[in-house]
Amino acid sequence: MEKLEQLKSVLKKLLTDKIKAVNTDRNELTITVEPSNIVKVLTILRDNQLTSFEQCIDLCAVDYLDYKNAYVGDRFAVVYHLLSIKYNWRLRIKTFLKDDENPTIATASEVYSSVSWFEREAFDLYGIVFVGHTDLRRILTDYGFIGHPFRKDFPVSGYVEMKYDEDKKRVVYQPVTIEPREIVPKVVREEGYNGGN
Repeated sequence: MEKLEQLKSVLKKLLTDKIKAVNTDRNELTITVEPSNIVKVLTILRDNQLTSFEQCIDLCAVDYLDYKNAYVGDRFAVVYHLLSIKYNWRLRIKTFLKDDENPTIATASEVYSSVSWFEREAFDLYGIVFVGHTDLRRILTDYGFIGHPFRKDFPVSGYVEMKYDEDKKRVVYQPVTIEPREIVPKVVREEGYNGGN
């Protein structure tokens, strides 16, 4: 815990006007910054000798739509996970995007080259546009895929399905034919079962 307090102190000294919130939970430190400051903050954390966060080990997106019916705020967040090998520190940086309809943020690929594919994944699955990314295109879904499947308002069965058409000798798209149904598991018990009593 002493190590986290030391890191927190260093962060407050370096990023006084850029940190919106600091949270410690389960021995992990998370700071929240404005999206407009993310590239500056990442650059400072990488280059300053007091922090030396040499690696961005992950970037992910979060959709807070209907988050346990208790969250009020911007819908999408981008979360960066940094690692300092020099100090053996880990840090999570969260930034909430202002536009729920067309979420955008500056790319961090100039600061950490490792985030290039992570940003493509967040774009593909959540529809977050990373402005300045040199190759922002789908990475997990098909190029003709419509929508962003990790958004909470994306239908569970999707919009279209694809299948191989024997007559056309190619893959074709068609509207989803899956009929939604409620599946209730059937419980089978041996005769004379009394529930452990």
